[in-house]
Amino acid sequence: MDTDAIAFGTDGWRDTLAEFTDERVRAVGQAVADYLADAGETDGPVLVGYDARPTSEGFAESLADVLAGNGFDVLLPERDRPTPLVAYGIVDRDAVGALVVTASHNPPEYNGVKFVPGDGAPALPAVTDEIVARLRAADPDATGDDRGSVRRVDLQTPHADNARRLVARYLDDTPAVADGIPDLNGLEVAYDAIHGSGRGVTDALLADAGADVHRLRTEADPEFGGASPEPSAEYLDELVERVRSGPATLGIANDGDADRLAIVTPDRGVVDENLLYAATYDALLSAETGPAVRTVSTTFLIDRIAAAHDTETVETRVGFKWVAEAMAESDALIGGEESGGFSVRGHVREKDGVTLALLAAAIHAVEPYDNRIDRIEAEHGRIVADKVSVDCPDDAKTAVVDRLGDRIPDRVADRAVDDVVTVDGFKLLFEDGSWLLVRPSGTEPKVRVYAEAGDEAATDAIVADGRELVASVVAEVVGE
Repeated sequence: MDTDAIAFGTDGWRDTLAEFTDERVRAVGQAVADYLADAGETDGPVLVGYDARPTSEGFAESLADVLAGNGFDVLLPERDRPTPLVAYGIVDRDAVGALVVTASHNPPEYNGVKFVPGDGAPALPAVTDEIVARLRAADPDATGDDRGSVRRVDLQTPHADNARRLVARYLDDTPAVADGIPDLNGLEVAYDAIHGSGRGVTDALLADAGADVHRLRTEADPEFGGASPEPSAEYLDELVERVRSGPATLGIANDGDADRLAIVTPDRGVVDENLLYAATYDALLSAETGPAVRTVSTTFLIDRIAAAHDTETVETRVGFKWVAEAMAESDALIGGEESGGFSVRGHVREKDGVTLALLAAAIHAVEPYDNRIDRIEAEHGRIVADKVSVDCPDDAKTAVVDRLGDRIPDRVADRAVDDVVTVDGFKLLFEDGSWLLVRPSGTEPKVRVYAEAGDEAATDAIVADGRELVASVVAEVVGE
């Protein structure tokens, strides 16, 4: 069996179904079993979760079979469930870790698998490198009579209970909490599952809190309605229309495995995730104080809010595993990224679009997001963020980044480069607080170009110059 095709990237191994085969999935299961055994992590069960893709349950059952064959007791959910329910279930059930079969927001022809360690936070490269080093064909039954058990369990109820506790913790002295539990009576929310694993989970959590939930795309669909299960503006037209036409005043959407979210408001439509992060952090600071962790691609508006509350911001590389690591080190109040993944203090350090949906709805019930964002921009300044991608073969990325390092311009969009940050790729800082970031994607054959400035024209100009620079270097490298 060829294991070279199994590559753990930013968030596990994802590939098309032509490469993502049962034999290779079983090899991942065997490597995880060997890793846990070698690390002495054998005193608890292993969870195996899966998303709504039609192949995911079968792959999950194959993983469970391999783990049980290696002596581990395995817990499977009763149906496809969001990744954050599995992450919380690890801690709730004293498991030694979990495998999750999911390709998140990728198109239907993809699937994926990732390992989550015993703390419920994303696996760091030191862990995934150890797993990759152990890849081998699965032993059909390594333990014989000591074979572990496989059983189905409820992951939804304990996760929902914890989500309610977190919302009550942060909004206890507001109208959104009554008698220690979230109270969303009178709030109209439109929820779009995009046919993913959030269906029957996020909407149920909101409804149980008293919200009147208008449901969109909450039926299982192996093709995700003919699009990727990605909660970005291009896929959320119906949700925007539902909110703008009423009676819902807030729209919420999850990605395919519901670890990320987007919100929709009457004034702004799909809210930029940077502004969602800023407004959510602002709300949490009414209850507790603490640093915010953000990726290098996420808005400086977070820094301004933190400074106004005499705390700090920690900047990390792109990838929630780095956010989670920094949250532990800094006791952060919140950690997040511009793609809509967030977690908060008191929760497992994994992005959770289900818990954050309930939190966002409660925050909105206290002060509508449109009003809150208007207030933040009046106090801290307006930001406009954008990003584009430039196609780049994976085997050319290193050379492209190296060459870009020698091509850092003195000026971009008529702005002098004041400083260069190399946390992840190259981030060019300008004196007016705007910036340009160029970095290779960890999940696709592309180089990402991000920018932030105070208005659309400035951001567009910075992005255009950045894209031109990257495209020229890619063309040179690929043409050699």
